[in-house]
Amino acid sequence: MTPAELSRTVLRSVRGAVEERELSVPVPARIVVQPPPRPGCGDYASNVALQLAKPAGRPAREVAEILRKRLAGTPGIDRVEIAGPGFLNFTLGDGALVALVRDVLAQGAAYGDRSAGPVADLVSADPAPVGRVSTIRVSTGPASVGPASVGRVSTGRVSAGRFGPGARAAVVGEALERIGAAAGWTGRADGHPALVLVPDDLATLTARLGTDEARWILLRPAAHDPVRVPERPVQRESNPRFRVQYAHARTRALVRNAADLGFLSEPGGVGAPAADGSGAEFRPAPASAHALRTLLAGHPSVVEAAARLRAPDRLVRHLEATADAFFRWHDDCPPLPVGEQKPLAVHRARLALAEATGTVLANGLRLLGISAPEHL
Repeated sequence: MTPAELSRTVLRSVRGAVEERELSVPVPARIVVQPPPRPGCGDYASNVALQLAKPAGRPAREVAEILRKRLAGTPGIDRVEIAGPGFLNFTLGDGALVALVRDVLAQGAAYGDRSAGPVADLVSADPAPVGRVSTIRVSTGPASVGPASVGRVSTGRVSAGRFGPGARAAVVGEALERIGAAAGWTGRADGHPALVLVPDDLATLTARLGTDEARWILLRPAAHDPVRVPERPVQRESNPRFRVQYAHARTRALVRNAADLGFLSEPGGVGAPAADGSGAEFRPAPASAHALRTLLAGHPSVVEAAARLRAPDRLVRHLEATADAFFRWHDDCPPLPVGEQKPLAVHRARLALAEATGTVLANGLRLLGISAPEHL
């Protein structure tokens, strides 16, 4: 069950409570569900009961209890609990993970990307929304070099206003074109004067750091945050860009290694096998699997928010969180058999989750214009 599906399920419960006169409130147009702020509070949470309490003229916890009873036993939802003043916390069953993995693998490159079309060039002559600048024209002709040109790239913590406005605007604008198309968002702001930008600084930065690192450091900060330029790209896990690419490469290596062992992925339960090793029964999936599932399920909504808010940094940070969650889950649940152990159903299921993670990472990197290497 994705966040969007859960939102619709909760909305149906509200509508049902109103139709059966358990609640007397206007039915909201939509209900927001999102990961809870603290671990251990389920997979998703909603404050819908707090929003409905005042129009209902009832305590929020009482409203929450009405909705909890209606939602209990819903396929895909394992538990519904009430927390604090009236928050609804949802824990999804292991079947939700299986369904999500199947969905991601079935959609492939189209998961979170409604366009799934060819990748655009880095520098486009078309207008593109960037931050609060509505129209940006990137000119590559020599006649354009003038006051809009940008000076030498410097290192350390420097102001985005002083460093590389051409480079940053070109990369952010291009990324937003991809992200916007992926989210089905086609709106453009207007009313601002055009800003002619010359991407000379982008060429300089790319030559020095490489395309992937240059794009990453320009896309990672929020619109008005400064850009930190490293002396050189660092190919180790302390570099978030490398960590994301390495996580993707690791998922592809797992698929290759599994093929060498003679088995393929198949969505299923990813918990530990029973103590006797028969594979007949499995313990529930660990918390790390649920955390990874939440991030994979949230990928389409992150792409939509990045387009709507003109904030590609949201997608960057989501990919970082997904990579980190993958490594934690991988340590808890190794997808490949150990030693002389034969592949079990659980290994095929874990491989499927790893493959789905790789799909999400590759899709996100593609929208940012950054490579998703198969080997690293």
